[in-house]
Amino acid sequence: METKPPLSPFTRETAKTQVQAAEDAWNTRDPKRVALAYTEDSQWRNRAEFLSGR
Repeated sequence: METKPPLSPFTRETAKTQVQAAEDAWNTRDPKRVALAYTEDSQWRNRAEFLSGR
């Protein structure tokens, strides 16, 4: 995957914050809010399926 500078600082705390935001969005069960928790170039894997994007 290619990086696009400038990247924000990535620390253990920022990672935890991002994961918590995604989890909170999923828990709302609102598809629009869930999608906003991920970047447009996210890569997803569901068993044998591979998807990309929101």
